[in-house]
This record gives sequence, structure tokens and C-alpha cells, in this order.
Amino acid sequence: MLKYAYYPGCVSQGACRELYLSTTALADALGIGLIELKKAACCGSGVYKENSQLLEDTVNARNIALAEALNLPLLTHCSTCQGVIGHVDERLKNAQKNDPDYFEQVSIFLEKEHCFPYRGTTEVKHLLWVLIADYGLEKLKKKVTKKLIDLNCAAFYGCYLLRTQDHFPYDNRFQPESLENVFRTLGATPVYYDGRTLCCGWTLASYATKESFQMAGAHLKEAIEAGADCLVTPCPLCHLNLDSRQPEVEKVIGYKLNLPVLHLSQLVALALGINPTKLGLNRHVVSVKSVLKKLDFQ
Repeated sequence: MLKYAYYPGCVSQGACRELYLSTTALADALGIGLIELKKAACCGSGVYKENSQLLEDTVNARNIALAEALNLPLLTHCSTCQGVIGHVDERLKNAQKNDPDYFEQVSIFLEKEHCFPYRGTTEVKHLLWVLIADYGLEKLKKKVTKKLIDLNCAAFYGCYLLRTQDHFPYDNRFQPESLENVFRTLGATPVYYDGRTLCCGWTLASYATKESFQMAGAHLKEAIEAGADCLVTPCPLCHLNLDSRQPEVEKVIGYKLNLPVLHLSQLVALALGINPTKLGLNRHVVSVKSVLKKLDFQ
């Protein structure tokens, strides 16, 4: 049985609660054990290091140490969390060998707060990598009870999943195919477009809102023109900018979009025949009724 220390992150426990619901439902259906790290802290979403890299490293060393205490890999379903925590893990493992003074600084802070020590003995894995590398697509294919035939899915990878970590054995960061391979496994048809590996604009939204929405709108419009029935993303922050803000994006670009945006866990769970309500699909700003109708969900 596959088992992981589950790091749900902030967004899935708040604005994207449906991600939390669908991840746990999917794990149950696949027989994957999740031990939730309820004492974990926010990864900082890349903001901590703007003030202090030491702060980012210490906070996330603590998060990783919680998983190490269970002797389990840390699983996240957020590309941003994967990028931040995974990069910290890489940096600290390097510091263990090449910068012992810095590593000692982090260790001292952890000890002062009575935290588990960071040992550098585990891995940080996104749900997408778990499905591909650990569970396996052939095994996943056998679990499919409702093939997503005639559903055209456009991937939206986002920034952090592809470009943050140096160690990247699961895909080609410049020409990724991992999401598209999952789509094919589920019976869906991948839709390709240039924006699938670009930034959604989320990080700009607080201070350059118009530019952020123009970026999101360009990707959504391009996916629609390429024939997508829906967009699928492994990142809840991308989901927020592409789904919850889509009505605002439409006003900025002067174009009606109405493109459903699904979390990766929701799409896979649908192919396993899990009830859409259990997956929180009723929580989306852009209705997913067109997708459910195409898949003949009642």
C-alpha cells in the first residue's frame, strides 16, 4: 500500500476546499494512505524568501521534518507548495554537504522551537508525480470505470511545478507530457496550446490586476480556440485565477469565456466513477455542467 504524509496546504482548506475533498476521495478509491500533517505551516508561497531565505528554509524544514518523523514522503497537491517545499528540500540537502554553517543555523532554529530535526531523508512529491511514478498509469487505467471519451482536456501546468526544482525526473520541463498522459489514460483527448506551461498571472493580481487578468484571459481564450472542453490544473492558485476570477477576466479582455477549470484530482476521480458532489464540483465559479453532461453524469 502506498502511504504518504499528506500536506494539504492553505488554499485547499479554504478557497479551494473542493481540492481537499477530491484528493481524499481519490486516495480512498485508489487505496493510497494519507496521514495528514495537521501541524504543518503554510509554505509561504514564495513570499517568505522576499524577506528572508532563512525563514522560508526553516519553516519548510519543519514541514518536511514532520513527514520524516513518520518515515514517509511528503505529498502535496499544490504546484506552488511543491515548488517551494521541494526547492527548500533540495537546498537543505545541498547545504548538508556543502554549507554546514547554514544548515546548522536552520537546525538551531528548529531545536529552539522544539521541532523535529530536518534530516534530509525523504522526498517531496506532487500528486501528479505520485500517480505517474508511484501508482503507475497502467494500474490507474485498470481503475477507470467511466472513460472520459469525447472530453477534450487542456492542461495548465503553471510555473512552480515545472521550473522551481533542479531535480526533475518525472517529465521534460520544457515540453511536458505528464498531464496529457494522464488524460489519455482516462480516455480523454489532450488539447495543446502555447500557454499551457506559462504563468497564470496569480502573483500579479494584488498589484497589477489588469495585467494578471489579461494573462489568464489569453490562456483561457487560446485553450478554447484549440477546442478545449475544460482546463485541468495541478495548482489551486492557478485554479483561483482561472476559475474564480474568470468573470472578472472576461470584463477585462472583453470576451465571453465560460471555460470550466478542474483540479487534477477531480478529473481523475470522475473517471473512477466518483460522484461529482463528493468532489466539490458544485463549488466552482464557472459551472462544470457542460463537462458532466458530456460524460453523462446524472
